[in-house]
Amino acid sequence: MSEKKSNDNRTRNWTFVLYEDSAPENWRELLDEMHIEWIESPWHDKDLNADGEPKKKHKHILLMYPGKKSYEQIKELTDKLNQPIPQRCHNAKAMVRYMAHLDNPEKAQYNPSDIIAHGGVDVSDMLRPSSSERYSIIKDMIDYVRSAGIIEFQDLMDYAADVHYDDWFPLLCDNSAYVVGLYIKSQRHRAAKAQREGEYDED
Repeated sequence: MSEKKSNDNRTRNWTFVLYEDSAPENWRELLDEMHIEWIESPWHDKDLNADGEPKKKHKHILLMYPGKKSYEQIKELTDKLNQPIPQRCHNAKAMVRYMAHLDNPEKAQYNPSDIIAHGGVDVSDMLRPSSSERYSIIKDMIDYVRSAGIIEFQDLMDYAADVHYDDWFPLLCDNSAYVVGLYIKSQRHRAAKAQREGEYDED
């Protein structure tokens, strides 16, 4: 029984690369007809090979089944789509982040907003930053508040919504507004104090 378990190549999550020029026109419909959760990356059209030559335009596809599927079952699907062989996905969250190269700054960057979810999967939850990433983003916000002289929280929210919708804005909406708001309040009080002291000096 243990030998059978060790030879089990089945898993719930599978990924494969999809090339535009070889995929059938209805490839999305074919995947949707499986009624599973699946995610497609933006079109990767800026990737380079090791020699600097452009890679062929492609997407990364993540399939998430409610139960385990074998390599043979998934290869039957990729063959139907005229695509390369599938690969086991050991970490779905890491795969979704790779779709935009979020953790690979040396690679071409893609907009996380262009990652498309199917079957009801919540991509925003999978893209949620880790604790260390969250602290780094909060530091970036504080640096901006200080350098731009922000003294009203609304100004930061407006800027985040317009310029940093994918990183600052979610954090401010979810759990970082309190600490950043306190920083802005402190900066506002300091500015007011400096102004009052300046007025006294003039007298």
